[in-house]
Amino acid sequence: MVSQLRMAAVAALALTVLAACGSSAEDRSSSDSGKAAPGITGYGPPGTPEGLAKGAATGEAAAGGAEGEVAAADRPVSTFAVDVDTASYGFARRTLMAGRRPQAGTIRPEEFVNAFDQQYREPEGNGFAISADGARLPNSHRNAGDGARLLRVGLQTRGESDATRPDAALTFVVDVSGSMAEPGKLDLVQHGLSMLVDQLRPTDSVAVVAYSDRAELLRPMTPVRDRQGLRDAIGRLKVSGSTNLEAGLRLGYDTAREAFRASATNRVVLLSDGLPNVGTTDATALVRTVQEAAAKQISLLGVGVGSDYGDKFMEQLADKGDGYVVYVSDEAETDRVFVQQLPATVALRALDAKAQVEFDSKTVLSYRLIGYDDRVLSASEFRNDRVDGGEVGPGHAVTALYALHLRPGAQGHLADVRVRWQDPKTREASELSRPVTVTVLDEDFDGAPAPVRVCYAAAYLAEVLRASRYGDEVRLSDLEAIAARAGDGRQVRELVETINAAAKLYA
Repeated sequence: MVSQLRMAAVAALALTVLAACGSSAEDRSSSDSGKAAPGITGYGPPGTPEGLAKGAATGEAAAGGAEGEVAAADRPVSTFAVDVDTASYGFARRTLMAGRRPQAGTIRPEEFVNAFDQQYREPEGNGFAISADGARLPNSHRNAGDGARLLRVGLQTRGESDATRPDAALTFVVDVSGSMAEPGKLDLVQHGLSMLVDQLRPTDSVAVVAYSDRAELLRPMTPVRDRQGLRDAIGRLKVSGSTNLEAGLRLGYDTAREAFRASATNRVVLLSDGLPNVGTTDATALVRTVQEAAAKQISLLGVGVGSDYGDKFMEQLADKGDGYVVYVSDEAETDRVFVQQLPATVALRALDAKAQVEFDSKTVLSYRLIGYDDRVLSASEFRNDRVDGGEVGPGHAVTALYALHLRPGAQGHLADVRVRWQDPKTREASELSRPVTVTVLDEDFDGAPAPVRVCYAAAYLAEVLRASRYGDEVRLSDLEAIAARAGDGRQVRELVETINAAAKLYA
């Protein structure tokens, strides 16, 4: 049985590196993210958000991210760089199931939402399909007035089969420091890489770098047809020493640059617990290294492992390295994350992708973007192609949730949703837009599709865990009940278990 689970896990890891999916969140639900301005306790009376009534800040973003509700008459435009990370949810779940509270700073609501597969409609060609819907708040939500609504904006790229994807040139940078001896770390990595070698195409190529006190090239870029040579390199991965992540990244990117293939997808895959203690340990300095390499069309995938995990460090590296980060805790988690949510992320569909929602102040009184605190952009940066956005692979989905208040009697036009991105090959910019009407927000919460309710429960769980003022608007027992009524699939069962574990720690 153990061997079967392990085989499933390593197959998952193999798929992750090959094609790209993403979790979507087809919901009309919401979560909350930013820290509230002083005096805000949540929704005020219908049509008059309490924060605005008390003079809350209405700037598009404060230095630390979204702050309070934004008056649509003052700032109708909300702009952010897209993000497909899901590591925050995976790490929080592992921590809670171990009977510990996760640190509030590691909780990012958008990653909780994006961790669930919601099956958005895919576009027929390249680029994105835009979805927009919403719902009223559930009756259990405190201070939910008649004007309070939840808006869900979804962006989806087209999937790609293994037969049609470009060749891959992958450089694996593997942490073999002493902390990787923990079960579910290096052992899982080795099995995953071994299965990957068996599944890659002969025309793909792989290099293997290991690092502890220093970095070592165990195998230069090698065509996958030489499977035995690659297996031998994987078998030589042994735990020892400290964690010199700087040395590992530098050697990894040097290896990728030297073997760069213009016709292939070139990617560095960092497998680590993200806790450097030798060499440069400052994320900002290492981010510069990643940025320089990203400019040469080498993207980064971060795979986080372990109960002691440098979440913020790995997130910063991936965001600046034209990539993203996922978290794996055990064989079952590997299967869920890499097979169901983010399989195969070698290819890219879009570079520097940004989203923008322009609200109609005739119908919308105020709004709040939930999450994306460190991805908020100014309105003018949307069409500035020198400003970094997010990288999105085939089959990936991005979800943004807004909490908003409608004006009394609101009808007609609600907002315009836009997405802008660059083609990974030509760097040509494209833009797509879609209008949204007030009627998409009329659905009662209890009648909303199951994925909507799951997304709401996951998002507000994040608000509780991050000690947000908006977390006070819900009770964990209500969130658990909402999730439990939404289905009995594995993802939903795990969410119910996670909320139940949180309830015992946040009573």
